Amino acid sequence: MENTKIDAMKISFDGPAKCWEEALPVGNGKLGGMVFGLPYTERIQLNEDSVWFGGPQDRNNPSALENLPKIRSLIMEGRIREAQELCTFALSGLPEEQRHYEPLGNLYIEFDGQEMEYSGYSRTLDLATATVTTSYVMRRTIGGRTSDVRYTREVIASFPQNAMIIHLIADQPGALSFHAQLGRGAGKPWEEIPYQKQTIRRQCYNGFCDSITGMTGGIQIMEATSGGNGVHMACGIKIVAKGGTSELIGNTTRIHDADEALIILCADTTFRKEDPAGSVLARLEKASAFAWEELYSEHVEDYRYLFDRVKLHIDGQEEVERFFQFGRYLMISGSRPGSLPLNLQGIWNQDFAPVWGSRFTININAEMNYWPAMVTNLAECQEPLIELIKRVRENGRVTARKMYGCGGFMAHHNTDIWGDTAPQDVCISSSYWVMGGAWLALHIWEQYLFTMDLDFLRGHYDIMREAAEFVMDYLIEDGKYLVTCPTLSPENTYILPDGEKGVICKGASMDNQIITELLKACIAAEKALGIEGQAASKGNSAVESDEVAGALSISSRAAEVLSRIAPIRVGKHGQIMEWNEDYEEAEPGHRHISQLFALYPGTQITQTEQVLFEAAKKTIERRLSFGGGHSGWSRAWIINMYARLGEGEKACENLMHLIQKQTLPNLFDNHPPFQIDGNFGATAGIAEMLVQSHEDEAVYLPALPEAWAKHGVVEGLRLRGGKTVKVLEWRDGKVVRLEIR
Repeated sequence: MENTKIDAMKISFDGPAKCWEEALPVGNGKLGGMVFGLPYTERIQLNEDSVWFGGPQDRNNPSALENLPKIRSLIMEGRIREAQELCTFALSGLPEEQRHYEPLGNLYIEFDGQEMEYSGYSRTLDLATATVTTSYVMRRTIGGRTSDVRYTREVIASFPQNAMIIHLIADQPGALSFHAQLGRGAGKPWEEIPYQKQTIRRQCYNGFCDSITGMTGGIQIMEATSGGNGVHMACGIKIVAKGGTSELIGNTTRIHDADEALIILCADTTFRKEDPAGSVLARLEKASAFAWEELYSEHVEDYRYLFDRVKLHIDGQEEVERFFQFGRYLMISGSRPGSLPLNLQGIWNQDFAPVWGSRFTININAEMNYWPAMVTNLAECQEPLIELIKRVRENGRVTARKMYGCGGFMAHHNTDIWGDTAPQDVCISSSYWVMGGAWLALHIWEQYLFTMDLDFLRGHYDIMREAAEFVMDYLIEDGKYLVTCPTLSPENTYILPDGEKGVICKGASMDNQIITELLKACIAAEKALGIEGQAASKGNSAVESDEVAGALSISSRAAEVLSRIAPIRVGKHGQIMEWNEDYEEAEPGHRHISQLFALYPGTQITQTEQVLFEAAKKTIERRLSFGGGHSGWSRAWIINMYARLGEGEKACENLMHLIQKQTLPNLFDNHPPFQIDGNFGATAGIAEMLVQSHEDEAVYLPALPEAWAKHGVVEGLRLRGGKTVKVLEWRDGKVVRLEIR
């Protein structure tokens, strides 16, 4: 169980992990591990971010374009059930499933001896150094002498070395005897007793690997291929021991009576390297040339360069401070330049068929993962998301043209390692949403607003423009308005006046809000770049692709379209309407609150729009009154929305509910099951309670709850406009020191 006293910089347990949800995470962006801290047979469950089942594929449905007019006609006629049924056949991807994420495997460190008792146990993740340390005392007989030996293991995932490094020490010489084994299997592969007492050894270790080879020099290499045309992976370890002896037997190196040891672990796949095994061997040799002290010092310096940019202290709120910094720790550990972006589980997943494929779900979850990136001063950590968007754009151009006859690029509600943009699943309430690319493109604009880096905007504006081109091409006439059709409001269901339930619709409020945000951003971006009005786009770029490929400006067209997007409206319950009609909801406590995109992360509902501002409050209250916020990420979204509303007490109430009731023992967010977006959403929410910069002027302490009011200080948060809060200190709810740079 977790230690009861909370240290704001540590997550500590007084016993080994009994399940994956009690293990502690380490990571360097590409390589992740979950440390169990077992005394007899240590297990570190492994992930490499590019281990996905199967290769790229074209899943665009060839029947989509010819059936699109019929689907639209059925929706306009109110024949929703027929429209939905046709969508399932004509719009679903072929095959229906995108690729899914898989684990790399496990590292087992199996210690010699038959002793069963241990004491003085501790297992800690130190957020200040990104180190997991396990320590315990075991009575051992060494050289004919019996005494108590304290064993300590330190685990880091080094970004500079692109390696995981395990440091094993004992407080008496000659007390380390063990072997290490890589495996890639399913099920529970060991008995929780010392190795010499186990009756079944290595069961289920290697059900999903092709080979495990032992080599001289304490090296073991495991290789596997995931899916028919999937990535080929290699994972290797090298053991470097001080003192004692070693021997290679079969594919295993056994260490006897050592004083100290390093286990260096590297992994690669053909997603990045033509010869992953060769890459692994080269990195093992490189890292093994350094002593532990050198590797550790390099790791801590690299990590602190990012982590130490933001400091937070609130009197008596260690739990809040820790959860905030844990989110930043997970960001640094799970998303670094050169890695893939954070998926539904970050990079930490133990299942070969994970829930929702552990993909990049882009109807909120992947975007939420990056809400804290800019405001908590981790811009580098957003780079993997930007790189994925580039791949999504390439495929999304094809999907836009093939399925909808539109220019630009688009994506539905999910994507995978290959940037797949065809619909995922046959789920009427989510699969046929077309705004994923538009939402992703807004991260380009947000990064520019925080950095004011014109070179970045110039190099990436075409992503925004192409996302806008798709939505403008996709819109159709509906009276005086232009609407998306077909669409849906993720992932909610409405009730028609005759009692029939529906999901597919036209002009969902969230779509209108995303379109408004994107088109306004494009107009502002073109003004900043000085290209408005140049070589204006003419419309259907699926037809005029060569001409429009060189187009620079869409400002005039965007302004015209904006004038015909339906405004945000208030419904009969005083709530922000979710659909273009004021329908009743089948689940009024639904986890998605899509109609409040304009409040957060959007910028259209502010205190200057008092009617909408008050309606937004009623929308959240109504959701919560019917049991909303029951998933961790949904609760995190509510924290951010209450912060934008200036409701500090309610934001704090929901934050504490999330921390104390909707997180797992290791503080991972619980959807349920584990889903990491709530961690990042909460970190962003805490920052949003302290500073806001989405309007013309920054606001400080906009949602400070009474529990935080006595005294606090935060350093390093970033503001839109390219500024940074050097220090913000408050006492009794009032700012007493403010320095901006």
